Amino acid sequence: MMKKKDVIAYGAMMNGCNINNQPLKCLQLLEEIKQQNFILDEFSSSILINACARLSVLSKCQLVVDQIPSHLYKNQRILNSLIYMWAGSIENAQKIFQSIDNPDDITYNAMINAYGLNHMGLEAVDLYRKMPDHLRNEITYICVLNACSHSGLLDQAHSIFNEISQKSKKIIGAMIDCLSRLYIFDEAQKLIDDYEKSNPPYSVMYTAILSGARNSRQHILSQKIYDRMTMLFPNEKETLKSGSVLLGNTYLSIGDHEQAKNVRLNRIKELGTKIQPGVSWTEFNGEILEFKTNDRRHPRSEEIHAKAKYIFDVLIKHGHEYDASWITRPLGEDETTESVLCTHSERLAIAYHFLQEENPSFIQITENLRMCGDC
Repeated sequence: MMKKKDVIAYGAMMNGCNINNQPLKCLQLLEEIKQQNFILDEFSSSILINACARLSVLSKCQLVVDQIPSHLYKNQRILNSLIYMWAGSIENAQKIFQSIDNPDDITYNAMINAYGLNHMGLEAVDLYRKMPDHLRNEITYICVLNACSHSGLLDQAHSIFNEISQKSKKIIGAMIDCLSRLYIFDEAQKLIDDYEKSNPPYSVMYTAILSGARNSRQHILSQKIYDRMTMLFPNEKETLKSGSVLLGNTYLSIGDHEQAKNVRLNRIKELGTKIQPGVSWTEFNGEILEFKTNDRRHPRSEEIHAKAKYIFDVLIKHGHEYDASWITRPLGEDETTESVLCTHSERLAIAYHFLQEENPSFIQITENLRMCGDC
């Protein structure tokens, strides 16, 4: 047992938290560091920045920034990490970027990525065009193509993709994702076919098409892609689990509960039952709260659920038409579409804020997986 901890020991402990996907525990250790008046070094600062980047809770980001020693603000690795951390606050990310005299490839990539995450695809493309050619690398191309993908910039994505002389499987995968998000499946499939003429299959490409097929409710395409995945990637169990969830959700989106049930039963039989649950994090008055679907862990759960139902009713009254395709399981005997959507983790997090304040000025929610389209 360690009798006395120092900043190096804390750094190792925090790194372990991040490796085990526990960024919240990592930040909790910062409180111990502050109580013992330890000064952060470069390693521990980087670990904390990484934890904040995962959670994307802006108040915690500022808390970490306030603890970083001033001399580390001359360290470009720290500054680059801060751009990644502030991706949820584009103004802060821009300030850090503009403070760097000689941006390197990581600096540019971090800023392009931040623009992409904020659906600022045009700004991402503009910065990419300003980036010196010799600094561009695989990560650059992936970040800018992802930015185009999330903003629906097909022409820009085509132009950039065609300019790339050496296209890796990840770059091609990013372009396939862009095409699939826009439901241009024939072109996406052609990229896969061309790639596989001289390369082994890459599962990420198929998952991208499968995700697009789910969003566009194309169950025939979904089944075709998933069947091919099971043939090509029989040993990639986690990939097939994710794929089977997308396939089942596609059937649910068109109301075919029987086929969705069959997909689920086959998954349990062949791949196991463990599927990562969706989680939503939000922050209020310095406290980070975690919500899962139909969560009842909070002491004020009854009030939270009642507020979520009230918000749903108000939305319907003002013309909102809910999208039942985002319900990813059969309804129980006592359930309705409305009651299930009201218990999604995203809605519970939103309801919590309205329970605390009548007119919240700012609500931020971070997901571990993907946001429900109806939420």
